[in-house]
Amino acid sequence: MYIKRAIEETLQSISATLPVLLLTGPRQVGKSTVLEHLAGNTRLIVSLDDPDIRFLAKTDPSLFMQRYHPPILIDEIQYAPELLPYIKITVDRSKRNGDFWLTGSQSFLIMKGVSESLAGRVGIAQMVGLSFREIDALPSCPFNPEPQELMDRLKVSRKIDVRELYERIFRGSMPRLYADPSIDPGIFYRSYIESYLKRDIKDLAQVADELAFYKFMTVTAARTARPLVYEEIAQECGVSSPTVKKWLSILQSSNIIALVQPYSNNMLKRITKMPLIHFLDTGLCAHLLRWGNPETLERGAMAGAFFESWVFSELYKSFLNAGREPPLYYYRDKDKKEIDILILQNGKVYPVEVKKSGSPGKDAIKHFSVLEPLSDVEVGTGSVVCMMNDLLPVNENNWYVPVWLI
Repeated sequence: MYIKRAIEETLQSISATLPVLLLTGPRQVGKSTVLEHLAGNTRLIVSLDDPDIRFLAKTDPSLFMQRYHPPILIDEIQYAPELLPYIKITVDRSKRNGDFWLTGSQSFLIMKGVSESLAGRVGIAQMVGLSFREIDALPSCPFNPEPQELMDRLKVSRKIDVRELYERIFRGSMPRLYADPSIDPGIFYRSYIESYLKRDIKDLAQVADELAFYKFMTVTAARTARPLVYEEIAQECGVSSPTVKKWLSILQSSNIIALVQPYSNNMLKRITKMPLIHFLDTGLCAHLLRWGNPETLERGAMAGAFFESWVFSELYKSFLNAGREPPLYYYRDKDKKEIDILILQNGKVYPVEVKKSGSPGKDAIKHFSVLEPLSDVEVGTGSVVCMMNDLLPVNENNWYVPVWLI
């Protein structure tokens, strides 16, 4: 069963504008599937997962290009970066837009080659797992906290309760788990992690110790929705801080995690400089931490952290799917005043607090006042994303936003 993806329009726009489209993202998120769906019968499809085709691409890229003509979709381009200069030669000759569609699971390995070989010729899109709105076949667009935009979303949204929400959080966002609901998430993620460690981390990223990296992933998962302290992770994993920084960059480039930077502005003082960690697939995070089912996760000590990371990932996906860099930050100062998410767009900064509560109260917006000194950017409508049943005002400048509305 094909699930329509919100990124389709972005991909078609890039293909119509530039000779090469590169779609990056983690394994199993549906990169090949969406491009094959869009291609129909209009282009050749070649996968470098096939060892014979990969061997040809690596050892004789010129012959590969003679054998496989555009328009073409080349899957898993990171296995044969030797092709990139030959793709450049081909598109410079033809000067046709949309000739090459490429996918890659490891952007940290292919971006250098792409930037050197295909500068000015390639449009790059990032894709992660399914969003809530994609799963429910609802319209998708970048999240905008303005009241009228929220009112418009009410017309095309579906209410869910806390039980269904945590079922989604526990299952995660991998398309296969929704195309076939009979698949056990535990079995799926066990296989997913094994493939990620062996094929991407050991072979491509050249991390020698798989077990040490797996432990690092679990330690990082336990810190989702928390500020990043390199020394803490290094001590718990038994590795050096430089190693932690390197491994975190691998997770970030793999789109396994997002590192959210603190919002900085000259008008705001005493701001922490630590980024915040969010796992982009809460199902993977739950599996790493051995949560057994949605009920125990919802009642557990990390229920709030998972709720916050899920909300962040939904906002993050809404921008990625529209082909935009997610303008998401957070605020935390040395007085421990925090705002979970700041959305910076259209010359405004929008504060967002995330509360796993059906009646969070006005205390949820108490730290929004730290933004009052800002004079070079306007403070937009504030949101408290929570488990309320309806969209309601907190006051004239802030709203309670039901989680199913994002």
